[in-house]
Amino acid sequence: MAKASGLSVSTVQHIWRAFGLQPHRTETFKLSTDPNFVAKLRDVVGL
Repeated sequence: MAKASGLSVSTVQHIWRAFGLQPHRTETFKLSTDPNFVAKLRDVVGL
């Protein structure tokens, strides 16, 4: 990311930490088991 953006590694780390980003954890995704998940998702997407 640092090389692609032209920023230093430490700058990228500071930005990620400031916004609570953890891109290294994006390989897995779990769908909610909430029975109302679809309805809630539609409400959020509809905003």
